[in-house]
Parts: sequence; C-alpha cells; structure tokens
Amino acid sequence: MLAKVFSFGLLGIDAYLIEIEVDVSRGLPAVTVVGLADTAIRESKERVKSAIKNSGFEWPGERITISLAPSDIKKEGACFDLAIALGILSATQQLNSEKLKDYYILGELSLDGSLRPTRGILPISIAVSKDKIKNIIVPYYNAKESAVVSEIFVWPMKTLKETVEFLNNGDTVRPFKLNLEGLFKQNVHYAVDFSEVKGQYVAKRALEVAVSGGHNVLLIGPPGAGKTMLAKRIPTILPDLTLDEALGVTKIHSVMGILPFKEGIMSIRPFRSPHHTSSNVALVGGGSLPQPGEISLAHQGVLFLDELPEFHRDCLEALRQPLEDGFIRVSRIKKSFVFPASFMLVCAMNPCPCGTLWQHKNSCRCSTTQIARYRAKISGPLLDRIDIHIEVPAAKYQELSSNLPAESSAQIKERVNKAREIQRERFNGEDILSNALMSHKQVRKFCVLGKEESELLKMAMTELDFSARAYDKILKVSRTIADLVGCENIKTEHLSEAIQYRSLDREFFV
Repeated sequence: MLAKVFSFGLLGIDAYLIEIEVDVSRGLPAVTVVGLADTAIRESKERVKSAIKNSGFEWPGERITISLAPSDIKKEGACFDLAIALGILSATQQLNSEKLKDYYILGELSLDGSLRPTRGILPISIAVSKDKIKNIIVPYYNAKESAVVSEIFVWPMKTLKETVEFLNNGDTVRPFKLNLEGLFKQNVHYAVDFSEVKGQYVAKRALEVAVSGGHNVLLIGPPGAGKTMLAKRIPTILPDLTLDEALGVTKIHSVMGILPFKEGIMSIRPFRSPHHTSSNVALVGGGSLPQPGEISLAHQGVLFLDELPEFHRDCLEALRQPLEDGFIRVSRIKKSFVFPASFMLVCAMNPCPCGTLWQHKNSCRCSTTQIARYRAKISGPLLDRIDIHIEVPAAKYQELSSNLPAESSAQIKERVNKAREIQRERFNGEDILSNALMSHKQVRKFCVLGKEESELLKMAMTELDFSARAYDKILKVSRTIADLVGCENIKTEHLSEAIQYRSLDREFFV
C-alpha cells in the first residue's frame, strides 16, 4: 500500500517542500531509500524500525520503498525520521492516512520512539506560513522556535506514540501558542557590562563613537591590555534588536543548529569570535551544500577578529564584499546562495610581532622591517573598510585598583540611541541608516566643513602624512562625533578627535 507524507528540507537558509512516498509491497524484507538521500537519511531506516517496535507498533515484514521528492536535490539530516515512520504506519493501516494530508511532519527519532529536536525549524515554519496548509508537527523542544511564526498552528510532540494517538484522535489537543513580545523582552540580557572595565577611557570613547555611527574598528595594543574584554562588551551598547532583525538572526542560528531551544528567538545581538586558524569556508560560508559561515552568524551583531594579522590572507580578503554589501554570495554549479552578513567588524592586533612596542620595561626587539612586514599582512583594501584605528595601552595600576564607578553599558547605550535617531532622520529616503555607510557623494552632502575646519583637515592630511583613504573616514567619524553631542555642523573639536582615530595612517605610529 502507498502512503504520502509532507515535510521540508533546507537549502542554505531557506526551506523547500519535500514529498515523502512510502510503498509497502510483497517481497523479501528490505528498506530502500531513493531521492539523493545522505548517510543520515539512509541510516534512518534502523532508527525508524527500532522506534516503531519500541512504541508498540508492528514492523512490516515486506519490501519497503521510500522516495524523497524532488529527486534532483540532495537531502541531508535526520529531520525526516518521524515523517518516514508515520508513512510506514499509514501504509500498513496502523494510522489514519487522511489526517496526514493536513500536516507537515518534522522530527528525529530515538530508538525508544522519543523525539529529538531538529535544526532549521524557524525557516521551515516561515515557509509553512506561506502555504495553504498551516499545521506543522514538531518535536516538543522546537515548539517555541516554531511558534515564533504566529500565522501557523504548531503541534509539539514528545514521542512517536503520542503523535500517532494525536493523528488518530486529536480533537482534544490544542496548538501551541507563544507570547512573542513577552518572550522577546524576557531574553534581553547580557552577562557582561562596560562598568566592569577599569580605565581605558580613550578606547571606550572610541568604541562609543564606532557603535554610534556603525563604524568598523581596529584595536591596537600589547597583550593583556584589554582588547578582547572591550570587544566582548560592544553588543551591550548596540541598539536593541527589532523583532524583524531578531527573526533574521534567529533564522541563521536555527539552520546551523546552535539556537538555544529554551529561548526560541535570539533577543540579543550575536558576538562571534572565530579563531585565526579558521578556514575561508568557516568564515564566509560554503561547502558542498552551502551553509552560512561566521560572518553570517554575526549578522546584526559583532564579528571580532583577534590577532588580525595571523588570519589567512584569503580569509581577510573575502571579507571585503560582505563589508561593502551586507551579504555574501556563495555560488555553485547548479545554484547561487545568498547569506545575510551585515555586521560590525571589530579587529585586534599587537603593535608589533612581539607585542611589547609600547612597553617601557620590556624593550621591543623587533626591527622596523619586521614591524612593517607584520602590519603589511593587512591589505590596504581591508583597511579602507575600517574607519577607526585606536591604540589600547596597558592599564596602569592606579586604574586597576581604583574603586571609582565606571559608566555602565546602559548609560553609553542611551547616547548611542540618540545619535542613531539623528542619523535615521538625516538619511530618511537615502537608503542607508548610519554614517559609516555614506557614499562619497553623501559625505560631500552631509559633512560640509567651515573655513577653520577645512584648514585643520588640510593640515592633518599634509603634516601627518595621512593617506587618501583616510580623508572620507575622518569626515564620517567627525559626523558621528558631532551627532553624539547633537551638533548640526562639524566643528574643529570633532575633527580633532576623529584625526586621533587613524593610528595606522600616521607616519610616526612606529
């Protein structure tokens, strides 16, 4: 007898419909899976067989053929276990087959028949919301994630037996509903705060400016100066995620299987810190069936690259396109995948190979050539996309031992939100949201200088030997500094501060 069950698979971060056909016919006992199934799916026959037997149902002693359509797309994962099991039970008349037509089925089975959580539920739920069938059966632990999409009816199940009972007689069961607004606000909590950082007032000010204007930033300082500590606290002063932004972030983390099941939705901005030995594919995404990389996992958050010169050159160069466009395109022969990658880039490096260039007691033994070669690992085009270079010296004992209260993240975020609001009003109709995204034409329009300010910038360009790429960067950062104090025009003090944030462009940096 033939049975049909409907499920969903994943291509990149999007879901597509899969029709699972199960045929039980006369012949020697065997299970055949067709339709470009990967190893996890082919192995599902053993899990399904044990789950059906251990749940009190009969396993047919006949030939079973399982077809996954469309047959020209490779399928992967164990999320089809429950659908295959229900198809077999329907084909052997142990289940009401009419009910199966009204549901999409997802879930991985344990050998005892219990359901394990599966990845990619959110993009699948979004796909279901656009279909005429609005019912989806998911593992109990995926209920919150699936119910984030309010347009569908979510039926969470714990075991195969419970699922069969529901499909045979489920009139008394109600779909799972979620208070999304309440859950979204409840999960907004950061474990770290800027009030924990002793000293480093200049660096904290630079990071406030960077976040206010959406500028990428490079922290330069000796080991132990607190560069990583500062970077980890940047998400705490970024504007809160909107619900639409949170859904986009959650979708990516759901596909990668790293979404906490108890939360259901990502309420805080992500912070990703890949190791410098990471490969190109790990950083930007890819694979035979392309998946998002670290830059997409940092979408709407912070990508922190510690020990920047130690990263592979091809990895760093691959960042140029997503930094410019806000997405990454991964192309394969049959299909091109687009992954969102709009993030704030925060990098950290030592001032020299040994890291002791600015230490008074530890004399640096690096030659000028070695220092130049070390910094040359970072290409000019990548530096073009980093607006702020800030020096982070080692903290002094007086600062570390001080009991004076430091500014909290909430206090800094308040100023950041005001500056961002000014920028939203300024760029209304300009298709950008922050100063860092201004084009050359927009810089000329919104960063008009007076006579005194023009003279100061001219002197900085000539006397400090700034490169040409620093010109627009200084103007953009100056515009952000002016926004932080609510000033309509850029003043000399704003320019002066912005000029200090170009360490790698200054000839006397060494």
